[in-house]
Amino acid sequence: MLSVNKKAFFDDFTFLVDENVYEPAEDSFLFAENLPAKGFCRVADVGTGCGILSIVAAKRAREIVAIDLNPYAVRCARQNAKLNGMIDKIVFIQGDLLSPINQNVKFDLILFNAPYLPTERENTSWLERSWAGGETGRGIIDRFISEVSERLSPNGQILLMQSSLSGIDQTLRRYVAQGLNPQVIARRSLPFFETIVLIKIMRQKESKKYAPRST
Repeated sequence: MLSVNKKAFFDDFTFLVDENVYEPAEDSFLFAENLPAKGFCRVADVGTGCGILSIVAAKRAREIVAIDLNPYAVRCARQNAKLNGMIDKIVFIQGDLLSPINQNVKFDLILFNAPYLPTERENTSWLERSWAGGETGRGIIDRFISEVSERLSPNGQILLMQSSLSGIDQTLRRYVAQGLNPQVIARRSLPFFETIVLIKIMRQKESKKYAPRST
């Protein structure tokens, strides 16, 4: 049973947030504000949390798969989809990254607000797992990068949210090494010398390409 003790709001949507689920914050809202305006056939929302990105994207997508390792998040997101009238467009799955999805299934848009904060402590609660990225902050990000390109349709794109504390340039370099084209499309400065950025990654080459900085 869910223990809902918070509410969040974006546009005309209302989100109920369980105590074991990440509450939408600056990163969630920056991500939602920068979702593509055009429609997509098939979307994957990895680490869906309370479902904010799936539900906002459902306005323009034909089919969305919302995935989260946290069982409380899956139930919370499903409840919010019902609350906001989007339940018929979203499938909810509990699992690790994209592993629950058949390898043959490709997506036109893959969303991931990653756990990106560095931490040395072992994370035992579901809530901590939603933001903790291991000692460098890249534990989950690097796993995602190594797996996600195989799940992308030929003209699809990936949107990845992360922090300056977890090595933005390293993420860009890793995607370039895979022959992809990453670009930072939005950023927001936060207290304590942290900046969150939204990175768009595409197979097709655009006019402006990322060039790794010389060291």
